[in-house]
Amino acid sequence: MNIYVSNLSFAVTDEDLRSYFAEYGEVTSAKVIMDKFTNRSKGFGFVEMSDDAAANKAIDELNGATVDGRAIRVSVAKPREERTTSQRPSRPSYSGNSGGNSGNRW
Repeated sequence: MNIYVSNLSFAVTDEDLRSYFAEYGEVTSAKVIMDKFTNRSKGFGFVEMSDDAAANKAIDELNGATVDGRAIRVSVAKPREERTTSQRPSRPSYSGNSGGNSGNRW
């Protein structure tokens, strides 16, 4: 089961995240999401656990728990939706001369 964890302290590492869930069962992966430009935590991450019952118990017990002074939110991760170009916000298209001086007046 894939678990979404948010409101993490920016100091939390992958290993910290793994250790929070390890007492509930086998953690197959734990990843804090990092900003690709600043290499700083974005404050959320994902944990995968092999046993659904253990994962559900971890979600129930850790949701709202205080970790590093912050109340974390823990839930089942929703599948990532694939974005296509048609789903991106549209941008206005500009064509021609928008300055009002479209012809040679002199």
